[in-house]
This record gives sequence, structure tokens and C-alpha cells, in this order.
Amino acid sequence: MDEAVNEPAVVFEAAAKSYGPVRAVDGIDLTIHRGETVALLGRNGAGKSTTINLLLGLDAPDSGRVRLFGGTPASAVEAGRVGAMLQDSRPVARVTVRELVSFVARTYPSPMPVAEALELAGLTEFADRRADRLSGGQAQRVRFAVALAGNPELIVLDEPTAALDVEARQVFWDAMRAYAGRGNTVLFSTHYLEEADTSADRIVVVDSGRVLADGTAEQLKRRVGGTLVSFDLAGGPTDGLSLLPGVTSVEVRGDRAHLRSDDSDETVLALAALHAVRGLEVAPVSLNDAFLALTSGNAPFATAPPGVTPLDVHQTMETAR
Repeated sequence: MDEAVNEPAVVFEAAAKSYGPVRAVDGIDLTIHRGETVALLGRNGAGKSTTINLLLGLDAPDSGRVRLFGGTPASAVEAGRVGAMLQDSRPVARVTVRELVSFVARTYPSPMPVAEALELAGLTEFADRRADRLSGGQAQRVRFAVALAGNPELIVLDEPTAALDVEARQVFWDAMRAYAGRGNTVLFSTHYLEEADTSADRIVVVDSGRVLADGTAEQLKRRVGGTLVSFDLAGGPTDGLSLLPGVTSVEVRGDRAHLRSDDSDETVLALAALHAVRGLEVAPVSLNDAFLALTSGNAPFATAPPGVTPLDVHQTMETAR
């Protein structure tokens, strides 16, 4: 098989970038294979935007390198292999949606048919409207259609659903899954953790310009115990809760105990033998729970699963705006 076909879509090799005294990206190593959908998470100022700028060739690393499909970012973008949907883009005045997407498509060597890009972005019914007279959510779909215009193999999305309501977000991610299902590669940043949980094959957490964690949502959840067991203390003691079978962490909020457990059956049985349990609830850990635990220092790190690096528990990652 041609070696070029086996080249990863994205490779960062010890890439670093500073702006004056600020080290925005500090030696990132990251490989994204073709066909993967990867979520990039981190607080504001963690290095996400600079990482995306390096990937798109909008900026050059001070040291290390970034490769797309085995070549430079500039050559991949010029060839139409990369599409991007960035937050700070603005609609062009006095042109229709169809005219805008058609113009962008003509700048690429092998563009996606305009009608297909409009349909995939959910814009067919708005094709003849002026792009600068659409709602915020509709304008976001225009940016998506423009990103698709070159028929890219890799698409980079910076907060793609920030202006969309719940229904529009669902439509957008259905379209993205269809795009990824063709064997294309997707890298997106988001503050909506449920999007990362349901739509990403991998989650990469960055902070202080470094990759702190890289793994699946399930791996991150297992890091903190796969289940939440909570119950009313009713004034009872909390001593010994951390020693119950399966328990990986204990948190007490008011008069209610919250136990993270990797074996909820054993935890509940042992708990029942020690306490008259009231208000018992057993629920799976969410990705949001996992991040809160990881960043608060309540998660176990000694037994992290393969492919996930320990998070710095003293860093606080913003998980929602």
C-alpha cells in the first residue's frame, strides 16, 4: 500500500510557540490518524487556539514541527485537504449563501459540489438569502459550508455550535458524523462536554500549552470510578467510607455523601451492611463529573489506563462558559 495513504492526518512533534514571555504552546506531541474525530478541550488560555493556528499554518512553531498528511500545513491547505471553521470569521456583505460557497469552492482544485456542501450544512432552503442577513445559527452553518467547500479530508472546528440552539446542534453533529463516516478526519474544540462525550473518538486535554490527557471519554471516566453512589448521611459518620469495596473517592456535600466507585454492586452491598441507607442513588459518572474530579484532585492517578496521561490536579480547566 502507498506509504502516503498511511501517513497520519496530523502530527505535532515537540511543537512550541511563545508570544513574548508567554509560552502558549509548550512542546506538544500529538498524532491524529485519518478517520478519527478528536475533541480538543481546555480552559481559556490553555493553548487551544494557538494549537489550531499552528495546525492551519496561520502561525509557525518556534521549535518542533507540525505535519499534515506528511507535508506542511500550508501545502495541505493550498491543496484543499484542510477546511476550517473559526469563531472570528464574519459573513461577507451583499452576497447570497450560494454565491459565497461557490466563490470559495472555485479556489480549490477538487471542490465539493456546492449543492452537496449546502445540503450537508443544512442550508439548501437559505441558499439564495444574503449571507449577512441570517440568524446567528444560520450564519454558523454558512461557515460550516465554506469549510466544506474544498472537499477537505480534515476539518478543524473551533467552538462550532456556540451559536446554535439544542435542535440545531443536533442537526449539526448529525452532519458531522456523516462527514466523518466518509473516512474524513475531524478536530474540534468545544466547551460543551456532552458533545465531546458523544461525538469524539478521542479527547485531548490541553493546559498551559501542554497535552495533559489523551484518551477516550470512557477512559477518562474510569479514571475517577465508573459510577456515582450517593445517599443521605442523616447525621451518620463518614469514617470508613473511603475503605468500602470499589470506592475510589468520597465527597460530602451538606448531609449527603457522594462515592465514586469502580464496582457499585460491591459498594452498595457493603454500605447496606454498615448503614441504614436513605435516599440511595446509583448513576454512571458523566464526562463532566470526570473532569471535575480530575481537576479537583479527587481522582486516582496511579492506575491510569493506557493512553491517558496524568492531569495536573492543581490546574483548573474550565468545562463550561
